[in-house]
Amino acid sequence: MSEPFADLRPRLGDLSAIRGHLEPNRSLKDLVWFRAGGAAQLLFQPADEDDLAAFLPKVPADVPVTVIGLGSNLLIRDGGVPGVVIRLSARGFGQVEPVGETRLKVGAAVPDKRLAAAALEAGLSGFAFYHGIPGGIGGALRMNAGAHGSETRQRVVEVRAVSRAGEIVTLANEDMGYAYRHSSASPDLVFVSAIYEGIPEDREAIRRDMDAVTDHREKAQPIRSRTGGSTFKNPEGHSAWKLVDAAGCRGFRVGDAQVSEMHCNFLINTGEATGHDLELLGETVRARVLETSGIRLEWEIKRFGVFQDGRVVEPFLGR
Repeated sequence: MSEPFADLRPRLGDLSAIRGHLEPNRSLKDLVWFRAGGAAQLLFQPADEDDLAAFLPKVPADVPVTVIGLGSNLLIRDGGVPGVVIRLSARGFGQVEPVGETRLKVGAAVPDKRLAAAALEAGLSGFAFYHGIPGGIGGALRMNAGAHGSETRQRVVEVRAVSRAGEIVTLANEDMGYAYRHSSASPDLVFVSAIYEGIPEDREAIRRDMDAVTDHREKAQPIRSRTGGSTFKNPEGHSAWKLVDAAGCRGFRVGDAQVSEMHCNFLINTGEATGHDLELLGETVRARVLETSGIRLEWEIKRFGVFQDGRVVEPFLGR
């Protein structure tokens, strides 16, 4: 068990007008797909955009703010996450609504799969790839999520966000600085919604594309396991899973953390794996791939928080 954090709420001043839910020292294990890791010093779930904009200016500049979304692409370290952790609710940020004939306004808490379904209903193609990504739109916007040759940046028109000062900011597609699994938008911005544009298409053709994504995912990925999705980015000219496999890491374990036998770019929690087990497994894989191929794999999974005392995991095991 990690030591509890000091209660942050006294540093935030008058919170009487804040309508969202505040929980100090809130365990995050049940909010992330790995089901591992420590607590948030303070978890805030805002009621809506206005509530978020009222809350953020109250957070002192030296207090970090972290957004965790649906928790599908996250590894939380066992020492927990200092500062404020924000999780947007489906009630306040989970709507999808048409904007004109080819555009959809999508809340940041909308699951990727739900956006794909809404686009099907609207007769708009270009979103089938989201049908197989087990995350939320906020994370997809932040990391330019993609699959099957398509990426978020191809569909986004603009992104709406709230700054640390509580200001509403609108970013055009070109302002996001998109690259492979990356955006260069300021980390101090909390994305709350986005406008997407699709292409009018026959619904049966869209449904076939979505079915193909589902079929591939069920056959090739450990979707019924506690996993964080694709662990490492594909290096240019290479597939991460092939490098991991060639390094002899398929099925490799650290405690209850294991490289998936089904798809070895997935780490899975087979029982009671800790954040330390999962990160140590990932860094062991990176070290072995570096040794066998000379290639330095980069994490695609986001790792948040601090290590417990005496349980630090060095990148590439310190090599």
